[in-house]
Amino acid sequence: MAAPRAAKRPKLDRGAAPPQRGEDDYVPGNIVEVELCNFMTYDRLVCRPGPRLNLVVGPNGSGKSSLVCAIALGLAGDPNILGRASSVGAFVKRGEVAGHVKISLRGDTPDENICITRKIDTKNKSEWLLNGATVPKKEVIDVIKKFNIQVNNLTQFLPQDRVSEFAKLSPIQLLEETEKAVGDPDLPVQHRQLVERSKELKALEVALKQKERTLNNLKALNAEQEKDVERVRLRDNLLRKAELMKKKLPWLKFDMMRKEFTEVIQEQEKIAKKKMEEAARIWEDSKGPIDELKKHRAAHTSNIKKTSNQVNENMTNRRKVTDHELQLNAELKAAFDDIDYLKKQEKSRQQRILKAKEDLAAAEKELEDLQPYELPKAEMAQLTDQIARISVEIKNLKAERNSVESQLARENESMGRCSNRLMEMESKNSKLLQALQMIGADKITEAYHWVQDNKKNFKGEVYGPVLLEVNVEDKLHATYLENHVPNYIWKSFITQDATDRDYIFREMKKYGIPVLNYIMDERVRRRPLNITPEMKQLGIYSRLDQVFRAPDAVKDVLINQAMLDDSYIGTDETHRRADEVSKLGISDFWTPDNHYRWSKSRYGGHMSAFVDAVNPSRLFKSNLDVSDIENLRLQKEKHERNIEGMLEVLKGVQRKQRQLEDNEANIHKQKEEIINMMMSQKKRQEEIKRRVDMRRRVLEDLCKEEDVESSTRKLADQVANLKDKRFQAMIKLKDLLTEAVALKWSHTEKQMASIELDAKIWEMEKGVKKLEKDANLAAREYEDRKRITQEHKRKLVLAQQHAESITMITKDIEKEFNEMPRTVEELETAIQDTELEANSMLFLNQNVLQEYQNRQREIESISNKLKDDKDEYEICCSEIETVKGKWLPTLRTLVSKINDTFSRNFQEMAVAGEVSLDEHDLDFDQYGILIKVKFRQTSQLQVLSAHHQSGGERSVSTILYLVSLQDLTNCPFRVVDEINQGMDPINERKMFQQLVRAASQINTPQCFLLTPKLLPDLEYSDACSILNIMNGPWIEKPAKVWSAGDCWRTVMSAAGH
Repeated sequence: MAAPRAAKRPKLDRGAAPPQRGEDDYVPGNIVEVELCNFMTYDRLVCRPGPRLNLVVGPNGSGKSSLVCAIALGLAGDPNILGRASSVGAFVKRGEVAGHVKISLRGDTPDENICITRKIDTKNKSEWLLNGATVPKKEVIDVIKKFNIQVNNLTQFLPQDRVSEFAKLSPIQLLEETEKAVGDPDLPVQHRQLVERSKELKALEVALKQKERTLNNLKALNAEQEKDVERVRLRDNLLRKAELMKKKLPWLKFDMMRKEFTEVIQEQEKIAKKKMEEAARIWEDSKGPIDELKKHRAAHTSNIKKTSNQVNENMTNRRKVTDHELQLNAELKAAFDDIDYLKKQEKSRQQRILKAKEDLAAAEKELEDLQPYELPKAEMAQLTDQIARISVEIKNLKAERNSVESQLARENESMGRCSNRLMEMESKNSKLLQALQMIGADKITEAYHWVQDNKKNFKGEVYGPVLLEVNVEDKLHATYLENHVPNYIWKSFITQDATDRDYIFREMKKYGIPVLNYIMDERVRRRPLNITPEMKQLGIYSRLDQVFRAPDAVKDVLINQAMLDDSYIGTDETHRRADEVSKLGISDFWTPDNHYRWSKSRYGGHMSAFVDAVNPSRLFKSNLDVSDIENLRLQKEKHERNIEGMLEVLKGVQRKQRQLEDNEANIHKQKEEIINMMMSQKKRQEEIKRRVDMRRRVLEDLCKEEDVESSTRKLADQVANLKDKRFQAMIKLKDLLTEAVALKWSHTEKQMASIELDAKIWEMEKGVKKLEKDANLAAREYEDRKRITQEHKRKLVLAQQHAESITMITKDIEKEFNEMPRTVEELETAIQDTELEANSMLFLNQNVLQEYQNRQREIESISNKLKDDKDEYEICCSEIETVKGKWLPTLRTLVSKINDTFSRNFQEMAVAGEVSLDEHDLDFDQYGILIKVKFRQTSQLQVLSAHHQSGGERSVSTILYLVSLQDLTNCPFRVVDEINQGMDPINERKMFQQLVRAASQINTPQCFLLTPKLLPDLEYSDACSILNIMNGPWIEKPAKVWSAGDCWRTVMSAAGH
């Protein structure tokens, strides 16, 4: 776990005096140590520069500029400022995939160091650490800004490949870089403000002149058109008057309609209403006599109904008597018929008795001849036994079927659990595939599905991606394994046949997925794990090839490709005693926080140690055992086969059950046939017995019948009784007919009286209907008048709304309306005359008034804007003068100090030079610093440029200008790379003396001067630190000896030379 990051330090005030040196002679922001790993030409480098002038000396190609690049990139610089490459990946040492730069800056106290680490790789990715804690780049930049470190400023940081750019800086650019590097930090801010405000001032001047010119032109045009405008206004007044009269016209029409409504329409409605009420009263009075007659007719009608009911009742009684007489007549006739029938019946009865005796004898004979039917008990017993046996077999089959169905249900349940588990694990497969996509294998899912879909086309087993085939139980071991094995292996597919490899490789090209072919070699044996007591004592307990499970082919490929059998696993004890582990011959091992590796140099054979932090696992977050997936698939297939077999068994049992049930049904059918035959015989016997009994009863009934004489006497008595009843009925019918005649006469008289009443009522109702018709006509006329009144009201409202929509009458308008004609005809004539008078005024430009008014509004608008712009111009001038009063004197003083130092340094070198401020009044974007030099007594001072001075002269001028900034700068260090290239020895010696003298002053910043050579017999001081860079396979031993600070002769003797 990373150490917690220290709290942010307070920012330094760049306007304050440079910080004082501490007891260690360093100032805050100085570089106290630079550490490189796999960076450009270096495998590893630790450099501890001095607090003043650091001369970095070494032959070309040894890595001096690599140190400059490391400082720039380590302090959040962009690769473009170095002029070498545009991406950080180009700075990783060739053959390596990652490296880092670690720079330690002096803090506010001697005991406080700020450690900034930048890890880079060939994929152009950077990781930032501040005091060991991972932070965003912005926090690192904030720390760098706090110390005023500007690696993109050529006056502070001048790499070898950009020395020529410094000479190409224009005076304006040189001023900007100088303002950033030295002096008051407000200078560049004030300069930018002045540039921006001066641009605004110029824009305001142009705008003021343009607006004043436009304003004068508009005023002149309006003055020319004033007469035409007066005539237009007169014409507009006439038209307005005509328009106002037009507005009165609808109000005048409204007043006329309202007068007509009040005097005519409403009066006619009142008359119609009066007529309607009178007709209604007469109609109501005529209804009284009719009502009286109707009451009298109702009573008369009631009497008629009563008489009519009596007639109907008489008729009903007569009908009943007549029906009774007819019934008696019918009964009498029937009695006579019965007497005749009895006489005939006696003769046929004797014949029927004889026939009944014969039928009874025949039936008794048939019953006597009928043979008795006996049930076959042996056959029935046999059939019953067969049915019992088949029932037992069916019961056993049902039990067997239930058992098979239970097993089938359990098997289905097991297969369901297996399928769910398989789906769950395959979803984990999807997570692993997504993890591979996150590390760059964008199409790994498509490739995986393609392999799964085409497995039937492969000759051998195909594994992959490898990540899905590997199962690691311990998360820490998974982290080691992921860090150790290259990423391309995790996404690879492994074949075991060359044909499969070629076939898959052609397809995987479009997915960008590698294919590895595994050929098993029986001669190659896996190295067994042997943990010696010495290893256990140091905390080593296993090896990377022992901590995971995978198919043999996959495991062999991982071991061979990633050398897993050479990488051991240890504990925190192993981390503490890491140096002792290498003595056991172990060159690669893992601890919970670090990965240790030892490699042998190809040049000198010496061993180099590398320690990397263990990165957290990204791939094995959702790891699973692929063998479990295969086992689950085999279990699922086994369950499917078992289910299929059980279904076949179940079908066989069902067939046997159906066959037994059919046999049982057939036996039941045979048994029923026997029983039915027995029942049929029994039924026939009973039927014959019933027939014998019935014929015996028929014979007995015939014998019991009465004789004819007694029946005839009974019928004669019945005839006499019926005749008497018939006579009584005829007497009652005569009485009813007499009563009916009397009722009919009375009913007719009453009916005639009722007809007379109806005639009177009809005549009177006829008159009432005429009166009702008159009343309805009067009501309709009244409704028509009401409708006409409502229509006039609606028209009146519409006329008022129309008039109001044109204009609302106010006191002023009413006053003007009163002065106008009071009739429609007069008003229309006045409107026509006014419009003719207005239209008689002709103009060449019909829009003159509109143009005049538009210009007038534009004049007012421009005048207001002109006033605002003048106010803003005054404010801008005031602000410029205020800022200029602060910036220009400070800048002049700063340039004067630089010039004094620059001129003095040039005089000491027997040449001349000056630095001046190129001023341009208010054109602040044209201000610049001019460097003028001359290297010959006969020549004149000329501006420093590539056209006037040689390369050596430009180098001398550049370094002396930088030296001149030493006393004024508040940056913690400056870097100059091979500035002395091309100088003649005399100038180089003088330049070096200037550098040494400047570095010896109290508050000068730390300086790095990189050069491939130094002149002999140079004068050095205690402020100088010499950093020699030598590279090669045999430098390690001398470097260790020299690290103690001895002289070169001692180093060489210790090395055996």
